[in-house]
Amino acid sequence: MPDPDVRQVTDSRVLAALAHPLRRRLMDVLKVHGPSTVGALAERTEQAPANVSHHLKVLAAADLVAEAPELARDRRERWWRLVSRSVAWSSADFDADPATRAVADAATSLNLDRHVALARAWHAAGDDAHEAWGDGPFSTDRWLHLTPAELAELSRELNDLLARWAERKALDDGHRREPVFLFAHGFPARP
Repeated sequence: MPDPDVRQVTDSRVLAALAHPLRRRLMDVLKVHGPSTVGALAERTEQAPANVSHHLKVLAAADLVAEAPELARDRRERWWRLVSRSVAWSSADFDADPATRAVADAATSLNLDRHVALARAWHAAGDDAHEAWGDGPFSTDRWLHLTPAELAELSRELNDLLARWAERKALDDGHRREPVFLFAHGFPARP
């Protein structure tokens, strides 16, 4: 059953909007911090407000973000929110046309670059950060022998597990919770 919080992208124009590092980052900030003003997004991404505003307009044209006027305190304040909690696409949906397949490949490549950059940034963090998190951060990999159907089942199980953690109510136990990025890729490969 499709997840209503995940937008399944089949339009290459939407992928083209996603295939930009700042736009990808803006969507991450909105995902982690919720609706935000242009000023707050500019501060969190260390970008000029005019640049952030331009990229938000591109994302809005692709129906990936939308204004949230109900959050504004006055007519000058502009708030933005995600339209869908997450986006997904299959490169196979773009196989019919080499130009749209190139867009899908670029979006996938940018996504992977973002994942790797976040992991590298963690590993480059200072000792204080590593000590503060103790044994929490992890990396794991496995070689499995699966059919395509089994890989699809594993994907559903992992996504269900991650959704359960993402949707749980935050405990009021006095502990500060930081954003944690977790990613997994499963694909056929040769050792």
